[in-house]
Amino acid sequence: MKVAVLLTCASLFAIDGDSISCDGVNMRDMEDGKPFVSGYDTPEIFRPKCQQELELGRAAKARMQELLETPGVQVRDSGKVDSHKRPLVWVMLPDGRSAGAVLIEEGLAKVWTPNYQATWCSN
Repeated sequence: MKVAVLLTCASLFAIDGDSISCDGVNMRDMEDGKPFVSGYDTPEIFRPKCQQELELGRAAKARMQELLETPGVQVRDSGKVDSHKRPLVWVMLPDGRSAGAVLIEEGLAKVWTPNYQATWCSN
């Protein structure tokens, strides 16, 4: 069972498809994963390797923003931080699904595990 602290965010927005900002604090969403064991990855928008990755990354960010605007969405803090010192969180929708699971289902994200290598470009 996940032990988490429910966060209250006056300001909540997507930085990219798998990172959010809660009251100015950048956080990394983990889907239904466990810190450093599993989670998800979205295409990069800041340093994409190709135009396809950039376009997919922008779509993932826009979809994450839509999900964050869902009435009743919750951000749950795992108590852990990633290598960039960002809190690792779970973004949960009122229907019990995670935002990451929705992005994976819609083809805007891929399951992440240790040693994962991103492949967003078709060439």
